[in-house]
Amino acid sequence: MKKISMVVWNDFRNDARVLKEAESLTAAGHCVTVFAVHSPGFTQLRERVSNGVAVIRVPRHPLWRVHASRGSTVNVVAPAQRGAIGLAMLVLSRVWAHLMLLWMIARQRADVVHAHDVNTLPTAWLAAKLSGAKMVYDAHEISTSREGYSRVRKLVGWIERTLMPRVQGTITTTEARAKYFARAYGVARPVVLQNRPREQQAMRSDRIRTELELDQRWPIILYQGGVQQGRGLERLARVAADVPNAYFVFIGGGRLDGSLRRIVEELQLEQRVRFIPTVALAELPSYTASADIGVQPIENTCLNHYTTDSNKLFEYVQAGLPVVASDLPEIRRVVREHDLGVLVPEGDSVALATALRDLVGDESKRQYYADQSRKAASVLNWESQEHELLALYEQVLSNRASI
Repeated sequence: MKKISMVVWNDFRNDARVLKEAESLTAAGHCVTVFAVHSPGFTQLRERVSNGVAVIRVPRHPLWRVHASRGSTVNVVAPAQRGAIGLAMLVLSRVWAHLMLLWMIARQRADVVHAHDVNTLPTAWLAAKLSGAKMVYDAHEISTSREGYSRVRKLVGWIERTLMPRVQGTITTTEARAKYFARAYGVARPVVLQNRPREQQAMRSDRIRTELELDQRWPIILYQGGVQQGRGLERLARVAADVPNAYFVFIGGGRLDGSLRRIVEELQLEQRVRFIPTVALAELPSYTASADIGVQPIENTCLNHYTTDSNKLFEYVQAGLPVVASDLPEIRRVVREHDLGVLVPEGDSVALATALRDLVGDESKRQYYADQSRKAASVLNWESQEHELLALYEQVLSNRASI
């Protein structure tokens, strides 16, 4: 049994990828602890989750008890606070949280420290250095070209360029991203672990229809995931006006939630376009299985989007849904190989509306693609690739090179 310390910069409530990796390593006989950040009122400082995975959370700032008592659950700086003082307080709180993570991970004295994404990489690397652990870096995104990262892209690039060659194992999510990291930083091509769910038994559900009290038997077009910029969601909300006799349902939350609701109100689509807040990971499959079409309209706004295949695509497959998705390289590879649905040029509202209308109006075509998804579900699942993770760990643990 080896001790593995994973570190994430979230509260580890809905991080499906990290949970699956931790579960796989635990099932292989290792002792896994996930270090995360604490959200008072929502998370516990310490707990055990699926398969005995331990979770240790650190507060985001030293005054967390005071802010928790006042109902503030996340940041030391209130959203309305602005200016240099507010920014300084935010930076100091993050430095404090990372120092707490560093101290707690280092004292764990793990055999391997596993950093998830670049915002944990320096802290995890230093903790590994201090404790003599091996190091694995799991790059979920290309953060040098990513929505919301433009101001820090040079810093991100410097961190990865400096530290990636010094770790013993690297992981990413698609073949295109693996090629990028290998070329950009002169490292061996990372192991590719796609964001696939665990294999699920085929199910049908009426959960969305029942919960939202949808009175028509129209097909349900589903988008699930973060409601963020560059994912084509405002376009999708507007396209709903051109796709009659169908419900559009958004499951998830994020910065664009208010904007989407305003578009729906302006177009008077409230009866056909509906919203469900973020749901727990364990509950999500029953929601997904109650839809009829899964849509992934992501836009080519950055290299990170261009190289994605996205977890929602695989979630739709596990639920047996026909797919309408943007024609980007990694998405195209999956959709065409398994004939899962319709690809449309990214950013093309007319093509998106046409594809959705076609599937809404043709039940036999929907059934064909649904059958294809169910066949693909036996291949496009976490279990079919987890051996790659275990093989990487065998290699890392047998490698005597220092960090």
